[in-house]
Amino acid sequence: MGVTVKDILADEYSSTLGLMLAAGENGLERKVLTSRIQKPGLLLTALLEELHSDRLQIFGAAEVGYLKSLSEEKLAESFSHIEKSQIPAIVVTRGIEPPEFLIAFCEEKAVPLLRTALSSSILIEGITKYLEEKLAPSITLHGVFVDVLGVGILLMGKSGIGKSECALDLVARGYRLVADDVVIIKRMPPSTLFGSATDLIRYHMEIRGLGIVNIKDLYGITAIRERKQMDIVIELVKWEPAGEYERLGFEESVYEILGVELPYSKVPVSPGRSMATIVEVAARNQILKIMGHHPARALKNQLDGAMKGVKPVKT
Repeated sequence: MGVTVKDILADEYSSTLGLMLAAGENGLERKVLTSRIQKPGLLLTALLEELHSDRLQIFGAAEVGYLKSLSEEKLAESFSHIEKSQIPAIVVTRGIEPPEFLIAFCEEKAVPLLRTALSSSILIEGITKYLEEKLAPSITLHGVFVDVLGVGILLMGKSGIGKSECALDLVARGYRLVADDVVIIKRMPPSTLFGSATDLIRYHMEIRGLGIVNIKDLYGITAIRERKQMDIVIELVKWEPAGEYERLGFEESVYEILGVELPYSKVPVSPGRSMATIVEVAARNQILKIMGHHPARALKNQLDGAMKGVKPVKT
């Protein structure tokens, strides 16, 4: 687990942050293990706790100015403190020219030294978001992920049950495909799941009888999404006369992914049933629940009130 400094520099996002290598190329395989960033400040004096070995170290004007003010003896002591901490990399901000002694140290000890014109606060905000994405716990599931009315719906079920056909019908109605067949799910802080497709098969869908189709080419850019927050899980199952299925909706089931519980429904598939319509209704129903209105529970309360002789309140 972790992301190397080399991978950070190779990512397109690093150009957005203006990150450039200034020294320490031999240490590019060092890994950043957390999205938390450290701005050492007084830690360079070696009087406080050690620098964290799993975090990028941000050197702004205060840190560079402090190092420049030190005598050779004190400077050697600070560098000894930095070397002992085994930090993954140092980033000098605000377009400050790294001092020669810092460049020499990073080259000798193979500590990647990066620089950027951004201020420390802007860099920390940007690199934290990037690392949260890269280091987020993830899992790959077999299914289809669609965006219906802004609700992220993961369709699951055995191969051939009709997941892709259902998603294609939803796309034809104006909704969006996120991923078909393979869904990459990441847990973002604190407990939100996001789904996306793999790079190789993004925008593509397999339809039995037709083969592979490109949804972006067929329906345009508005028919796809790169990634989407996951809100509910619907499992499509083969209709069994003796099977047990939810009829009233008073009790809600959940499906756990990466420790996050999502609303879960098991929907039987049989000839004549429009699965796309059912999925669309599930999305609309979820929106009502988010707004605080639970139709099944509201009906139950009315039934309970009728049994007790209480007239329902019109809304």
